[in-house]
Amino acid sequence: MNYEEKKQALKDYLLELAEKDVLVAFSGGVDSSLMLRLCCECAKEKGTKVYAVTMQTGLHPHGDVDIARRVAEEAGAEHLVIKLNELDEAGIRDNPLDRCYRCKRLLFAKLLGKAEQLGATYVVEGTNEDDLHVYRPGTRALKELGILSPLAKIGITKAEVRQMALEHGVSVARRASTPCMVTRFPYNTHLTYEALERADKAEDWLRQQGFYNVRVRIHGEVVRLEIDIKDMGALLLKRVEIVEELKNLGYTYITLDMEGYRQGSMDIHVKPGYEGRL
Repeated sequence: MNYEEKKQALKDYLLELAEKDVLVAFSGGVDSSLMLRLCCECAKEKGTKVYAVTMQTGLHPHGDVDIARRVAEEAGAEHLVIKLNELDEAGIRDNPLDRCYRCKRLLFAKLLGKAEQLGATYVVEGTNEDDLHVYRPGTRALKELGILSPLAKIGITKAEVRQMALEHGVSVARRASTPCMVTRFPYNTHLTYEALERADKAEDWLRQQGFYNVRVRIHGEVVRLEIDIKDMGALLLKRVEIVEELKNLGYTYITLDMEGYRQGSMDIHVKPGYEGRL
């Protein structure tokens, strides 16, 4: 299908779902924000309700809940927040290889319970086509629990998500991806909320310096900075300030990854075909 055909197929599918009340797993990122906006538009046509439910944990950037609250209001959805302690409840304090599976299983089981409580028939989330081609063991949990992923079902890519979000006036259409902060640490590393918060502060400060895609990968005392290759020159011009700021946060060695920003750099030693089996 071309882009226009995908848009129509997605609308047709969401209109079918909108015959009943829908709960959207809502992070405030561009994928789930587009999903929420489209679900709300379809629900308005059908006279049904959409609930936007955000999970508040210490594993995600600190500003995500505030952004989610604002975007849900813009979409006209009822916004709910569920607080939980993923490190302990999901059993991932030592960052096991199946971390993503355990987290998704926990989060979406809770969302199913909330959907039942609210009377929502469907739970949908924002996995897109590109997500199906990288290491994402959490997708197995979605399938096991019967969670719907309309963007992936129709074959809509990340670039198409952003284009569609712009067309529908989604305010976070250009927002950089902000995955779980645990992805900044190697597998089989003991995790603490303090360490996660420190990495979040480092990335937040770097974004304030004008760097769009930035990851602070933590290897013990060593920080490995990933940024877009085009921004490396600008980063080196701010080398003194960056070293000072990150050392003030408690890191000892500050390094620049010459390969630049890329998704999943902590997954390079994961064997092909591994799906996070317990």
